[in-house]
Parts: sequence; structure tokens; C-alpha cells
Amino acid sequence: MNKEEEKDLELNDTQSEEAVNDTNSQDGAGGQQTAGDGNDVQDEAHKTDEQEKDPLEAAQEEIETLKDKYLRTVAEFDNYKKRTLKEKTELIINGAEKTVDAILPVVDDFERALSNAGKSDDVAALREGTELIFKKLMKILEGLGVKKIDTEDQIFNVDFHEAVAMIPGVEDARKGKVIDCIQTGYTLNDKVLRHAKVAVGE
Repeated sequence: MNKEEEKDLELNDTQSEEAVNDTNSQDGAGGQQTAGDGNDVQDEAHKTDEQEKDPLEAAQEEIETLKDKYLRTVAEFDNYKKRTLKEKTELIINGAEKTVDAILPVVDDFERALSNAGKSDDVAALREGTELIFKKLMKILEGLGVKKIDTEDQIFNVDFHEAVAMIPGVEDARKGKVIDCIQTGYTLNDKVLRHAKVAVGE
């Protein structure tokens, strides 16, 4: 083999190696591109999963917020009920205390009257003392908002009167009116405490 043939053979071998290297480079690039495409698909799938989870997480957060508000509202309302009940109880107790305190002077007057009753034979004086105590008591009750229900010559009114007897044969002008008061009725701040028991003409 001469030198020219050896050069031709070496040139052919070099070209063959370059062709093989080019092929490998293309295959590698294609593999990388394929791998890249696979990563993009996975990223999109992950993003899709996150988008699907977001509404559920938002709903759960809203539920937790509403639950917290509900529990706070229930606790506040329970405290309000307890506070109101306590205030109402204290008002009743204090109201009774005020009433009793106002009536105690009358009790003192009755004690003195009873103590002196056995020492005096003056019936008129005893009567006068009793009337004074009664007037004092009525004045105290009026100060507390208690008033007698008027029955004298009044038209029968179921809002204030309770008919316990009917009196026939009365004159026309007195029919349907109170003829007699059997038991006095009272109001407290314009609210009926006890209806007046009356006899009504018919």
C-alpha cells in the first residue's frame, strides 16, 4: 500500500468518527428535549392540583372562621343572660328591701298603739290613733306607686272590678254600676295588683 492510499483510508476513518459523534450529539439533545417536555407536563399537573385544592382550603378556612364567630356569639349571649338574670334578681331584692324599709315606721306605730291600748280606756283616742296610722300607711304606699281603685258610683269595668254579686231592682241610673265595694282593689304604677270585688246593680 502506497502513501496516497494510507491518507485516503485515514480520511475516511476521520469522517466516520465525526458522523458518529454528530449522531450521538443529536440523540443527546433529543433526550434532553424529551426530558424537558416531561418536566413541563409534571409542572402543569402540579399547578392543576394546587388550583383544585385552593377552593377547598378556602372553604375550610371560612368554615373555621364562621365556627369561631358562632362560638364567640354563643358565649357572649350566655354571659348576657347570666348578667341580666343577676340584675333582675338584684332589682327584685332591692325593690322588696325598699318597700319593707318604707313600711317599718308603720309597724313601729302599731307596736306603740298596741302597747298603749291596755293603758287607756279612751276609745275615741284609740280610734284616732289607728286612723292616723292607716293614713300614714296609705301615704307611704302612694309614694311607692300604690293607689286604691275607685269604685264609688263607677261604671262596672272588668279591667279594674270583679263582680261578686248582682243586685236586682235598682233604679235605671245605677244599673251596670258599682253598688258596693266588698274588697278594695289596688294598682301599682297603673298596673292592677288586685281587682276590686264589687256588687253591681242590674
